[in-house]
Amino acid sequence: MEYDENDFLMLSGIQHYAFCPRQWALIHIEQQWEENYFTIDGMIMHENAHNQEKTEKRKNLLITRGMPIFSRTLGIRGVCDVVEFHRNEQGVTLQNYAGLYLPVPVEYKRGKPKTHDADELQLCAQAMCLEEMLLCEIPKGYLYYGEPKKRQEVMFDEELRQKVIASFTKMHELFDKQYTPRVKQTKACRSCSMADVCLPGLNKTVSVERYLEKAMKEGE
Repeated sequence: MEYDENDFLMLSGIQHYAFCPRQWALIHIEQQWEENYFTIDGMIMHENAHNQEKTEKRKNLLITRGMPIFSRTLGIRGVCDVVEFHRNEQGVTLQNYAGLYLPVPVEYKRGKPKTHDADELQLCAQAMCLEEMLLCEIPKGYLYYGEPKKRQEVMFDEELRQKVIASFTKMHELFDKQYTPRVKQTKACRSCSMADVCLPGLNKTVSVERYLEKAMKEGE
């Protein structure tokens, strides 16, 4: 199956979806957005990563910034912070450059590595787009975190790739139905930029039985 360009979702949305499907839907379906310190700090870091939308050559390495990417198979489009093209016999040909080069996506993130895999999923999705566009295989990429100021290697194994596919499949289903999932309140809600829009504390459901039981106890 291939998606029409008019049905493409934003690639970066997989990070929101992995963190919280409701957050993703509020942003990408309902078109609501709230800023906080974390989102602003993250945007500044990405602006710095994209501030030179050109190719830079360093010996056997080519570096591109702000590279547009897409996948008709996944039905997504987005932009890579940085794509490094390493001289490699397993790579692909590039116009105006001799030899073969293997693309390696690098995504910039604020703060520290997370306990969930949202960043890894986003990076893997970028690699899968590049593979489809350039007809190659990309085994790994890197996440650069602002606080430790160093890279973390991410291997694109089959489990991670299948999770990317499953996530975008579900996201397309929700988007087509224009359905916003109900809240599942967690500790992460406290730092979520969408907390004032989502109002997780007001979305907790209480069964009639529990409500009546509580009301009776209060009346005793």
